[in-house]
Amino acid sequence: MAKLLVKFQRYFRRKPVRFFTLIALYLTAGSLVFLHSGFAGEATISENEPNPLDGTSEGTAFQYLGVVQLGRGFKETPEARNSVRRYGPWFKSVSKDTPERNKMGDHGGAWSRALKGRKVREKEEDRAKYIGCYMDNTRRRALRGVSFFDYKKMTVFRCQDNCAERGYLYAGLEFGAECYCGHKIQALNVSESECNMECKGEKSNICGGVNRLSIYRLELAQESARRYGSAIFRGCFHRPDNISLALPVTGVMLNMSVDKCVDFCTEKEYPLAALGGASCHCGFPTTLFTLHEREDEQLCAQKCGGEEFESCGTTEYFIVYQTQVQDNRCMDRRFLPARSKQFIALASFPGAGNTWARHLIELATGFYTGSYYFDGSLYNKGFKGERDHWRSGRTICIKTHESGQKEIEAFDSAILLIRNPYKALMAEFNRKYGGHIGFASHAHWKGKEWPEFVKNYAPWWAAHTLDWLKYGKNVLVVHFEDLKRDLFVQLKRMVSLLGTRVFEDRLLCVEGQKDGNFKRSGLRKLEYDPYTPEMRKTISAYIKTVDMALKLRNLTGVPDDYYPR
Repeated sequence: MAKLLVKFQRYFRRKPVRFFTLIALYLTAGSLVFLHSGFAGEATISENEPNPLDGTSEGTAFQYLGVVQLGRGFKETPEARNSVRRYGPWFKSVSKDTPERNKMGDHGGAWSRALKGRKVREKEEDRAKYIGCYMDNTRRRALRGVSFFDYKKMTVFRCQDNCAERGYLYAGLEFGAECYCGHKIQALNVSESECNMECKGEKSNICGGVNRLSIYRLELAQESARRYGSAIFRGCFHRPDNISLALPVTGVMLNMSVDKCVDFCTEKEYPLAALGGASCHCGFPTTLFTLHEREDEQLCAQKCGGEEFESCGTTEYFIVYQTQVQDNRCMDRRFLPARSKQFIALASFPGAGNTWARHLIELATGFYTGSYYFDGSLYNKGFKGERDHWRSGRTICIKTHESGQKEIEAFDSAILLIRNPYKALMAEFNRKYGGHIGFASHAHWKGKEWPEFVKNYAPWWAAHTLDWLKYGKNVLVVHFEDLKRDLFVQLKRMVSLLGTRVFEDRLLCVEGQKDGNFKRSGLRKLEYDPYTPEMRKTISAYIKTVDMALKLRNLTGVPDDYYPR
């Protein structure tokens, strides 16, 4: 056998043309077999079989759920094969009167796959039914649940998927890129022609229009998917003095449960559900009921009439939950009505929470923030001021990570956001290698990238703060940790520096929407400390330098948790 292989090798070495000719013939034969298998099933489709091309003209190209149709050739993508499974348990099963007519099984080639794709589309239409085009208002939304934006990749399915995953009954798309969820539509139906904007990530579909929503009804598998499983526990609070103003809607239920009260307030489109014994109260956080003074939970520990393992509060102490209804009092945003001649910096070291602070400022003031840079991913997620030049004067403040004297002196005042360097360095490393809400890989942490990163960036953390304290004009120092712990007070300080009026009810609204779309999940925390003793020694020296610089200016020093324990 070995001698035979040697002879073949010598033969083809001497005759390379014949060798390549043989390969070409082999590939041609394989292609013919593939094409034959792809169309072998065409003639076997019965007259009663639904035509995969029904509803489309010859040569039409469209894409739906990963099934790509080009004329009479079909290709099934991995997304199409997994589309039914991707929906998860929150959709109803497909109608039983839809017969399984495909008799070819998996042996019908591409036509069989096309029929499967057609059925996937029919199933999706059953699960998410389009109900029409509706008016919308930035101050009083038609759908008042959560919302998110993507000005580059928004699709109908992505919006439906996100709303359904959170248990909402309706999903609406607007302006080609905005997705709104809700349990009730509170707006008028309008002509279909007014929903005329293509989806940013799916040109073949319509995603609403200007102040117009394309709304779909999501058929959920279980009503319980919309129940209190997704409500957020806020704590035990003393009954407000003027309850009819603080919590304007009340329902009495003999068999009270958390589930029933949250459902009741969700139906009434309120973000707060307060249980007081047999009474369920609904409302918004206001100065009459701020949710700032929590009581001992034992004061609310009275069993529910309808569920013995739950606490339903008392007539004097309420158990409060935040429902899925979004508080829209702080969701409207716009550019400044008149161009500002004052340039205010939102300055921070990278990884110190600048994007999160921008989100809070935009909600608190109602105005867009700008940037010294241009980050397309931030613009696509709804930071519309990102595209403006930083000197446009249309934004309330400007994000910057710069630390040079010339760059700092270009601003008239600044909010200087400082964060624990151990946390900031890790956050920036994750952003650098995993994106705004992603994570660096294990290989990056264990490789040469992490030590090199700490060596270069740790000195910058200290230099950034020192430069802004030295060259900055009218600098307000805000510690990230203080902002996180006492958002209302710190955000009030920030808004005051920005020169806009502080509306306390709006700030209370921000507290309920504080996370935004750029909160990195805590589920993938490192299982080990990436900092070596040498790194900690170096960083501790930088912390002491910054702490001393702050105290020399009669400012509060760095928080205690900056030092490793």
